[in-house]
Amino acid sequence: MRARTYGLALLAGALLASAACSSPSSGPSHPKADTATRTIRPVQGCGAASWTDPADRAPERAPARCRPGSPAPQRLAEPRKLTIATGTLSAEYVAPLRVALDKGEFDKEGLDVTLKVLPTPEALPLLAKGEVDGLWAAPEAAVMNGIRGGFVIRWVAGNFSPGPKSKSGLWVRLKDGETPAAVRMADRTLGTMIGKGSVIAYPMEQALEQHGGGLDRIRYQQLGSADVLTALRNGGVDSAWLLDPVWRRVDGEPGYAFLGGQPPGEPLGGMLYGPSLLNDDVDAGVALLRAYIRTVNTYFASDYKQNERYVTYLADLLKADAAILRSTPSLRMDWEIRTGTTARLQAAYRAQGAAEGDSLPESRTVNRSLYEEAVGHHR
Repeated sequence: MRARTYGLALLAGALLASAACSSPSSGPSHPKADTATRTIRPVQGCGAASWTDPADRAPERAPARCRPGSPAPQRLAEPRKLTIATGTLSAEYVAPLRVALDKGEFDKEGLDVTLKVLPTPEALPLLAKGEVDGLWAAPEAAVMNGIRGGFVIRWVAGNFSPGPKSKSGLWVRLKDGETPAAVRMADRTLGTMIGKGSVIAYPMEQALEQHGGGLDRIRYQQLGSADVLTALRNGGVDSAWLLDPVWRRVDGEPGYAFLGGQPPGEPLGGMLYGPSLLNDDVDAGVALLRAYIRTVNTYFASDYKQNERYVTYLADLLKADAAILRSTPSLRMDWEIRTGTTARLQAAYRAQGAAEGDSLPESRTVNRSLYEEAVGHHR
């Protein structure tokens, strides 16, 4: 515990030091995009279905949608150059950004967008200083710790929730006498390539508690992406968090059980903004989300993998194997953020020992006003 606390102290110190060295654009603790001074106008093509109650976490909730091609571009008077950091360019959840670039949706807004591959720990200080404008990631423990340390960062748009048939999540090797409905997870080892402090802590906690476990009652073993499945199969670990499309390798095989994954209807990641788009240039911040939302409505509105030509196009764009991409259900792309998600995430981080102290209120972690403006929604 002492080593873990020391590690958290080092992280907090690094975040605070970076915040202290940041430019004046780090700004106040309440970003300008939170004010009620911006005019919200109705948006053609975005009606009642373009917004859902943030408190609605029903698994069957249909994600918000406008008509294809909506909201229409509103080209900025002066072009802007924006840099968005992302941990990868090849994952399916990055596809809306890749398609928006490829189809010219950002350009229609007067935005010259660059996607830059950076892991979240490296991108966070740059985001807080305004050296990158956005981060396509998740409100992980490091993000919460950074905000607690003074960073002006907000989660401003969601990314996706899993399709109803997805089994991306917690898998376990059954012991003698166990069934998928009767598995005891306490004291078992868990293989994961992400480790503590990731947003998967929240859905993993839910799955573990249903099976006599808990985030503080399992042993973690961090593994490379190519090693997680191997360790599960050869007995190196008792359980593993398997992502798309890896879980297909054990689905239906005897001796394995799927215990649960990301909650349906609740995105756990998406776009994070720093001071440059929250404070200094809110117009560009709204324009970026408008292009993203239009891309979802035009190219990802429903089960996009039913279109074989489109899957081939996506595979080429992402440099992925089309057969593998086709083998997993479509993601339910969703730009909205549910009420209480960051509180639930922070509770899971504390249970893992990746964060300390009381949860930050949603007013310091989430800003829905930019995507609401993009679709013309009045609160």
